[in-house]
Amino acid sequence: MNFIKYFILNGLVLFFLSCGGEKDPSSFFKLQFKSGEKEFQQFDTIRPVIGNKKEFPIDSIRYSINGEELPYNNDQLILGVSKLGVQTLQARFKSDGNSIEISKEIKILAPTAPTLYTYEIINEYPHDIKAFTQGLEFYRDTLYESTGSGGGAKSFIRKLDFKSGKVFNQVDLESKFFGEGITILNDKLYQLTWQTKVGFIYNASDLERIDQFQYGQSKEGWGLCNDGKHIFKSDGTERIWLLNPETLVEEDNIQIVTNKSIFNKANELEYVEGKIYANVWQKESMMIIDAGSGAIEGVVNLGGLKKKVKQHPKLDVLNGIAYHPARKTFFVTGKNWDTLFEIQLKKKE
Repeated sequence: MNFIKYFILNGLVLFFLSCGGEKDPSSFFKLQFKSGEKEFQQFDTIRPVIGNKKEFPIDSIRYSINGEELPYNNDQLILGVSKLGVQTLQARFKSDGNSIEISKEIKILAPTAPTLYTYEIINEYPHDIKAFTQGLEFYRDTLYESTGSGGGAKSFIRKLDFKSGKVFNQVDLESKFFGEGITILNDKLYQLTWQTKVGFIYNASDLERIDQFQYGQSKEGWGLCNDGKHIFKSDGTERIWLLNPETLVEEDNIQIVTNKSIFNKANELEYVEGKIYANVWQKESMMIIDAGSGAIEGVVNLGGLKKKVKQHPKLDVLNGIAYHPARKTFFVTGKNWDTLFEIQLKKKE
């Protein structure tokens, strides 16, 4: 009797070992591509393959990215996704009555190369040469500016007349904070600090500080803008974060990509009609980013502006973008520049 029990027990053990025992059924499958590639472009048609060494039956295959189900017919999958960058492709299917889910990271780039732009100077206005500009934004025809503490200066926010440079109001930050980008929404001004992972909220009218907020997953504070519903935040990485304007929680993000690579140099931000205009860190250029997908649709060469300002030892890089809705022009300046430029963008011929 004991021999029979021993035989049965060992037989069951061998059976489960041969079948994988309690191993997750998904471990028998692997998501691959016939081309062997891991890098694609938005709207590409690809041919995914589910590796299945034990040749288990497979049916009812569905593919998705970020919850978006993708068109799949005749073993072909169309990457009609809304967000680009590094994404997780999920495959869901049935096998012997089991619901299986497997996934694989892929890189999805923009479908086309960015359009190239240049600029035309419309006007030049005086700018505080001591201002280490980090953020610039118009609100009701008044220009708001935030600065960092570069060159030993103190960080501040201010309201000013853009034509004369006259300062209406200014509030200094405590010395431990390095001021960064700003944006204004519903009569509130939001300001980032660089590496202290805290932001401040002010009344836009009198710059009274009324609250503060902590960062979430974002690494640092660089640039801010808003579309009237969300606040967009850059942090020096390839991501632009979408913040809830009420809670300031980072609810989502987009990744910045061209048709060739993922990009991580977005600094000061401005939102205009579905696009995010972003200074390229330490470059005399500006990116035009689709606010939904993250695709870099345009690149603006702003070369030559720095040469037009007063040259001095503390002169630093171009930084600061503000769009004037009524004038339909952009205003740009730089750190310790003595000039604020009003420009129009032009496609490069």
